[in-house]
Amino acid sequence: MKASPEEPRCPFCYHRIEQPKELPSRKIVEFPLGVCEHCGVVYAYDVTGHNMGAAFIEALLFACNEDDYLAFSLSYGEDYTDAVVGNYDIITHTIVPERTYNERFVRGVLIFVKLIAQYQEATEQKVKEKSKTLLPITKTKLRSEKFSKEIVRQYALENKREELIALAEEDTRVMNELQRMLYTPDESLRWRIIDMLGAVSKKAGEIRPDIISKLISNLLQSAASPGASAWGAIEATGSIISTNPDLFGEFSPALLSFLQQKNLWKEVTWAIGKIAMVEPKLVKYAFKTLRSFLDEQDPALRGYAAWALGNLGYDDVIEDLKKLETDDEKLSIFRNSELEETTVAQLSKEAMEKLSKPK
Repeated sequence: MKASPEEPRCPFCYHRIEQPKELPSRKIVEFPLGVCEHCGVVYAYDVTGHNMGAAFIEALLFACNEDDYLAFSLSYGEDYTDAVVGNYDIITHTIVPERTYNERFVRGVLIFVKLIAQYQEATEQKVKEKSKTLLPITKTKLRSEKFSKEIVRQYALENKREELIALAEEDTRVMNELQRMLYTPDESLRWRIIDMLGAVSKKAGEIRPDIISKLISNLLQSAASPGASAWGAIEATGSIISTNPDLFGEFSPALLSFLQQKNLWKEVTWAIGKIAMVEPKLVKYAFKTLRSFLDEQDPALRGYAAWALGNLGYDDVIEDLKKLETDDEKLSIFRNSELEETTVAQLSKEAMEKLSKPK
């Protein structure tokens, strides 16, 4: 008999908990939060399951009444403990038995933080007061009479960026439609959509960063779905982050986690290279892995890695790049808003030239 969804309960006192909610002054990558009404334990919600560390910090800070000095002076096991509950579906507010529920992939995770009595007593009152200001996760959806799937597709096919940006400012469905358009076998068109998603997100994110945050989460979830093809999701994430790294840069660790999946190495490497062009520090921890990619069999991966390493800016990889000076294997790479044919040798040469320039 198939197991049924269960109501979420606090792992410490086993009482039912409420759906996580958002702070009124929500920043772009803050996580929805909740407080157990029975025992005062704080919990944070991570929609992708890739940002559990950041969600834990969010919960710990909230439990400490935003006192970062206190939060980061606490020791695990002595001053606090934590717990993780997976397969949380925020739509139905249940813990589902499997990762697929109602034809949706569920990756949600609840991260709980429980302070020892002396610290909880010191912060509990303020935390409870602040928890009353939390708001349900319901954002007003922007709608325009000008919107239609057909007009979005027309603008995209005709490369009408300004028109797309203007429409996206009036209707949140534009982003969803562009995401759907990633699922095309036309490689050239897919890259154009990836590029447009970045351009449109830059402008729309200034007005409604929550919409772009949700878009990135959806893209990462689709890429993480078992057995599914990423279909431009990873590259689109890199494109979006690169257009506004101050707002969306905190999604970079989630993006880098896909380096653990061999079938996505090429896609993640391109995304890293794209981000590194504008804010290399966001993806600097990929350096060692990218360096190892220079020895891989796939010429596209070698070429992407050389290009990305040139953008990262660490010149101690120059000797490795020199080994590819005679690598004439051909590949295609999307940059400067077009898909161009090149070779591993050419990309390596360009990377060396960039890394050799005086800083």
